[in-house]
Amino acid sequence: MCRLMSKKTTIKDVAKLAGVSTASVSQVLNGNANSFHKDTVARIIAAKESLNYTPNYFAQKMTKKSSQMIGVLVPDISNPFFSTLVSGIEDVLYKNGYITILSNVGFEAEKEKKHIEEFGRREVDGFVVASSATSKVEAAAQLNKEGKPYVLLDHETVYANGDAISVDSYGGGELAGRHLQELGHRDVVIVAPVNPSATIQNRISGFLRVFPNCKNDIIYTDLSPEGGRIAAAEVVKTAATAIFAINDELAIGLSSGLSELGKSVPADYSLIGYDNIAMGNYIKPKLTTIAQPITELGERTASMLLSRIANPTKDPEHIILPVKLIKKDSTAPLN
Repeated sequence: MCRLMSKKTTIKDVAKLAGVSTASVSQVLNGNANSFHKDTVARIIAAKESLNYTPNYFAQKMTKKSSQMIGVLVPDISNPFFSTLVSGIEDVLYKNGYITILSNVGFEAEKEKKHIEEFGRREVDGFVVASSATSKVEAAAQLNKEGKPYVLLDHETVYANGDAISVDSYGGGELAGRHLQELGHRDVVIVAPVNPSATIQNRISGFLRVFPNCKNDIIYTDLSPEGGRIAAAEVVKTAATAIFAINDELAIGLSSGLSELGKSVPADYSLIGYDNIAMGNYIKPKLTTIAQPITELGERTASMLLSRIANPTKDPEHIILPVKLIKKDSTAPLN
């Protein structure tokens, strides 16, 4: 049986039912209800709901001069750090009427550039760039060209034309080193990714302030639990008694890999990670780590961008959030 499709409800239908002009309906539904009597607003809202009317996105965008969309670029959404970060960003944006558009750019410079361009073509109202495929200098240059507000996330350098927020990565690395030093360890190794980002390089530099002779004792692997598991075979070839894993995912993989090789944490190796992701509480032993305020970082990043959108001419802002040592069960005094 053939059936005619029902006619889509238009703004004219809402105006007719409410007994007002289409201009009045447009104004009320686009946030200017304060300009009308409350009874008029009530009739328009009632008519909209009665007719199940949904405003046309593109028409609404032209009226508001805003897309109410924010482009967010991250390198790896499967990493618990970035999924928690995006959750914090999205929560604040949603509460302020914005929709988050997420791009998982990996570590591909060309992909990052392309997605910034595509977000610009779709006229997002702003950008959050947490990826590290290109240097933050290059990213800032491209974002300045797009002419939209942006926040560069997790980097320690101030950029003249943009805002930036980060955590104290150097201080975090130093904290990890001090903790192992206080436990009596002298022979240590660092497990880090190939081609580390500037943020990770800062963690390493902070650790090397405590253990300067460790600069030649860095084991490079993939930035993943599997990368950590594979790196365990290299760790046992060294004289190390302690390991600084550059993030918790690596540390979790190391713990598993060492166990497979008949080694025990912390009896044979003290192990400290970085990030304080939830999974660190569900392995045995629980992971000692450097905690980043991940949710707060996401929330403050979003708030920073919204402030820039509201006040585009204010001076650039740069915020550095502190980190802290979380002592659990994977580190112990050297016997």
